Amino acid sequence: MVERSTILFDGVCNLCNRSVRFVLARDPGERFAFAPLQSAQGRELLTRVGLPADARATIVLVEGERSFEKSDAVLRILAGLSGLWPMLTLLRVVPRKLRDAVYDWIAANRYRWFGQRAECPVPTPEQRRRFLA
Repeated sequence: MVERSTILFDGVCNLCNRSVRFVLARDPGERFAFAPLQSAQGRELLTRVGLPADARATIVLVEGERSFEKSDAVLRILAGLSGLWPMLTLLRVVPRKLRDAVYDWIAANRYRWFGQRAECPVPTPEQRRRFLA
């Protein structure tokens, strides 16, 4: 069995939670697992890949012992989805510094634009197996 890549996301961020639902709907091969950055499993994975356990301002994709953050993580996730979404990986031609600047701007404003929850939402029973327990 192929090891799943794990998407670590801000569990109280509405934009981040919508993004998780977006990936769930476009990942029929179940390539991706999920864990909130605030969870024990999320903090453990962050530490394992050498990132601060209190990271909150970025999405992190963990593939084995490697990790990807910000726009690199987003583009690698898009590459693994069904449909035409992998075509957006053409954005890799845009310099990372510029891609990450746009990412940082959205991340800095995400709570104001999309709101936040008091706690991480509970996945449905069908989704639960995709989340690290």
